[in-house]
Amino acid sequence: MKIQTFDTTLRDGTQGESVSFSVDDKLIIAQKLDELGIDFIEGGWPGSNPKDKQFFERAKTELKLQNARLTAFGSTRFARNPVTEDPNVRELLAAATPVISIFGKSWDFHTRYALGITEEQNREIISDTVAHLVAHGREVVYDAEHFFDGYTANPDFALRTLDAAKQAGASVLVLCDTNGGTLPMRVAEVIAEVLKRFGGPVGIHAHNDSDVAVANSLMAIQAGATHVQGTINGYGERCGNANLVSILANLELKMGHETIGRERLRLLSDFARYVADRANLPMRQDQPFVGKSAFAHKGGVHVSAVMKHAATYEHIEPELIGNRQRVLLSDLSGRSNIKYKLDHYNLAEGLDENARKRLLARIKELEHEGYDFEVAEGNFELLVLQERYPDRKFFSLVGFDVSTKAYGGDRSEAVASIIVNDQGHLRASAGA
Repeated sequence: MKIQTFDTTLRDGTQGESVSFSVDDKLIIAQKLDELGIDFIEGGWPGSNPKDKQFFERAKTELKLQNARLTAFGSTRFARNPVTEDPNVRELLAAATPVISIFGKSWDFHTRYALGITEEQNREIISDTVAHLVAHGREVVYDAEHFFDGYTANPDFALRTLDAAKQAGASVLVLCDTNGGTLPMRVAEVIAEVLKRFGGPVGIHAHNDSDVAVANSLMAIQAGATHVQGTINGYGERCGNANLVSILANLELKMGHETIGRERLRLLSDFARYVADRANLPMRQDQPFVGKSAFAHKGGVHVSAVMKHAATYEHIEPELIGNRQRVLLSDLSGRSNIKYKLDHYNLAEGLDENARKRLLARIKELEHEGYDFEVAEGNFELLVLQERYPDRKFFSLVGFDVSTKAYGGDRSEAVASIIVNDQGHLRASAGA
């Protein structure tokens, strides 16, 4: 089944702590999201800040979208404003996007205390806003804010708000777990009830405060939802949004649904890292599917099995999502780790079984002393050369210096001085 994909990295994702994109960043990421095959790209809230307003102005001429529909985000009209005079609604129309996503209140608690209006007034502002935008030729995605909390507190009230949006012409009803407190089994139950009442299409927008946003999204699809929202790398307010990267991979590879297509899945790892780089944030090494550690093997027992068949400790082929298998060296390593590294770097020549055992023992000894070989691949090669040529001295260390400085972000610099064949060499390197 085809599942609509709705990316809100450029709107909801930017509400995450330390996440910030310039207008140029947003335009570039939007273009790449289109190339990835995303269906909807929510670019921001044009009525809330100058940056988002400028983004939509520039998008009119600078974005060349082939697959996605650009979407502007905003709220229903203010209760005191006629819909034709509401500034927020006017800005949404001025953004000139083919799709507009608006949110409305589904929880009677919020209607009474946050808005201070009656149920009837709440349904009117939902209906008026959706109908007005549809009358101007826009497709409207309706986000039912706090829907799961609202449905639990007063199901009839929550369902009537959906009815107001549906009757006014909303193309999809998106149920939002705004506080992120709903568990997967409850999400599936509520989605099924809403589908029974309204039919489709129904969508899911999950937050990760209970660490189940991806699971909630998948359970919603399993229960019949056909539209899913999320952000790249799970960026978003508080604990973040549902990680769209993991959702795409699971839907395509585990659940048999179509999202961006199998071929484009191979772009996921590079794309996730690209967005992290644009956000000036480190990429989580242990991020499922696309993290550097997602297919990294350290324990000797694991490595031994993986070398015989990768499926023994890998749930998918890493290449399917553009990642790769890695084997690490440490004090937990076994002979299989050594064999893998020797073969990988073409260093096996001249090392018999006893030499390999000595090499493994040396690595474990150095790890115990505090050395780390997980990312220092050059050190492994030096140890191999020492084992292969025990009487040969390749170089002498004169000295080294490592410093970390802040120039708009941490930057490390290293300088090393060595002697090779009686000749002095000085080398410097820098990195973030």
